[in-house]
Amino acid sequence: MFNDIGPLELVTIVVLAVLVFGPDKLPKVIQDVMRTVRKIREFSESAKHDIRQELGPEFKDFEFEDLNPKTFIRKQLDNDELGLKEIRNGFDLKKEMAEVTDAVHSRDGESAAGSAGGSSGGRIDMTKKPENPAADDRPPFDADAT
Repeated sequence: MFNDIGPLELVTIVVLAVLVFGPDKLPKVIQDVMRTVRKIREFSESAKHDIRQELGPEFKDFEFEDLNPKTFIRKQLDNDELGLKEIRNGFDLKKEMAEVTDAVHSRDGESAAGSAGGSSGGRIDMTKKPENPAADDRPPFDADAT
């Protein structure tokens, strides 16, 4: 519940509690707070029990933690019925990367051979740089950009 409270923050809370309530009333305040927390927990447990009872035997394995989206997705992905482990094991990243690398290198070899023959074979040469505009040509003007 209080996993992110550090020791300095805890000491600060204790010092503020002593200053606000005083050393005489502090034990009584702590007892009242603990009693309230216990009542809230009992109320939530009884509400959970009532809901489970009302849902019936079809939902006997229902857990309220499953309503959290992260928990629900994690539980569904760990379920072996979906076959995700087979898909994950069937996908070999090194093999896929090797195939892509081979495909890229073979295309580079073909383009070099095609340009040596004088014909590009219908391929567009992406390495050409655009021609420089003439000195008197102005770039397009955008009135909205200024």
